[in-house]
Amino acid sequence: MTDHIKNALRRVPAWTIYIVFAIWTGWEFWKALTGIGAYAVEPINVLERAYGEMALILLVAGLFVTPLRRWFGVNLMKFRRAIGVTAFFLVLAHFLVFAILDVQSLERVWTEIIKRPYVTVGMLSFAGLIPLALTSNNWSVRKIGAAGWRKLHKLTYPVAVFAAVHYLWLTKGFQIEPLVYTGIIVGLIAWRYWPKLGQESRA
Repeated sequence: MTDHIKNALRRVPAWTIYIVFAIWTGWEFWKALTGIGAYAVEPINVLERAYGEMALILLVAGLFVTPLRRWFGVNLMKFRRAIGVTAFFLVLAHFLVFAILDVQSLERVWTEIIKRPYVTVGMLSFAGLIPLALTSNNWSVRKIGAAGWRKLHKLTYPVAVFAAVHYLWLTKGFQIEPLVYTGIIVGLIAWRYWPKLGQESRA
């Protein structure tokens, strides 16, 4: 089964991720615009959450790339850059829906960031993604150097943690989904840094 997966993945180009998620993002926006399905009530809030949740899923997927290679021999390294860049653009879309369609004022955006801790944490995650997205290209690797580039991209870990905390804080009442995301993120980061568990993952 694993060999079949490996062979199938070799034939899939990394740019497919950009196409698939561009279509998905546009389709979700269209559903919000026309009030289809779950978007019939509070379309802006539903769209904002849909973009944010998908970005979080992609962040988790990016963290899974190394463990999958280590545990199952499934190499998704060629997709990791596309996953990360797509996650950034979905977070950007999430923020734009919040800023332009929800609060509709730069002054109010700043007020929300200052006064609401879950927005503050979300903005920290967004801010951390910006240098990662800007340096997700071969030119940046050459300019910074491989070692410096790897150090910079360790920002992925606090970015993912802040994103999970943002989701936890945002959710009203007890819901299992944000707890699951948080547990997975913390577990993957612990695996990366805990002696013995992640000692072979740092290559």
